Amino acid sequence: MPDAFDATLSDYDYALPSELIARWPTASRDGARMLQLGSEIAHKNVVDLPKTLREGDLLVVNDTKVMPARVRARRSTGGAVEVFFLEEGEGVCRALVRPSKRLKVGESLTAGPYQIHLESRGTEGEWCVKPSVSSAQIMAEIGEMPLPPYLDRAEEAADKSRYQTVFADQSGAVAAPTASLHLSDALLQELVERGVGLAKLTLHVGIGTFRNLRPSDLANGELHPERFNVPQRCVDQIRACRMRGGRVIAVGTTVTRTLESATQPGERVPEAGEGVTRLFLREGARFSCVDGLMTNFHLPRSSLLMLVCAFAGRERVLSAYAEAISQEYRFYSYGDSMLIL
Repeated sequence: MPDAFDATLSDYDYALPSELIARWPTASRDGARMLQLGSEIAHKNVVDLPKTLREGDLLVVNDTKVMPARVRARRSTGGAVEVFFLEEGEGVCRALVRPSKRLKVGESLTAGPYQIHLESRGTEGEWCVKPSVSSAQIMAEIGEMPLPPYLDRAEEAADKSRYQTVFADQSGAVAAPTASLHLSDALLQELVERGVGLAKLTLHVGIGTFRNLRPSDLANGELHPERFNVPQRCVDQIRACRMRGGRVIAVGTTVTRTLESATQPGERVPEAGEGVTRLFLREGARFSCVDGLMTNFHLPRSSLLMLVCAFAGRERVLSAYAEAISQEYRFYSYGDSMLIL
């Protein structure tokens, strides 16, 4: 059963000037600012992370790789259509197809040299489609990175690398684990030299990240399903961190959601293995595995903001957001960072 929860979406609202939405990444990957939220607020930079953490701490990151899921196609009438693949593979697969209203089951779309057959219609613009070759091949050859709609721009050459983490390895996400976009190879090396460990797990960010929360989601107490994998090596690293008295610091809400999904009540170390999570971390949730959180600044009324508020307290987090706005921090996927310890 969902936990008791009496807040509304309006409790997670805040006003953000549009000029603070980061539409492009910083010049260097680790060049963002970092608001540290502890007993007080401190204004730092991401490059300060190695001297902010302690020897023995463990950063846990998400090594999912963003698929170039957005494919431009045309109907036989010449009308433009966007096919947004939700998965890789041979044969029939799921995709969002837009605009969806006038499309018909049995219709074929042309995407470059390939055909995409519309097999059946789902809900909210989702279809089962059958490409003439694998969806992975189509994406690799003509797909575009699925930039968030609030960036309000087309993909540019730099997005191919900057909307991926430096350790992206497991293909399957339709959005980046944005907290990790700040971590450069040089910064990771400095963290290792200072005795901070690095562990990896996988959660494939799903299409729910682009969908607005509804009151029914609050009532149900569950989110869209997302696939995850916690390798045994990650489990071993977390156990070793616990034994040496270090802190487990999740880099991003996706890592937090995965670790808490894989950790049994009363335990402090997750179980290894694959799974699917619908976990909705919101106020009243108990965090068993995660001691600290590095994250970006999230959209109002989002499950991501609700997770951060559950971890650090709504009033405290929204006060920090107000401070970040007053100091003109950059928000959302390509924006600045927040470290909660």
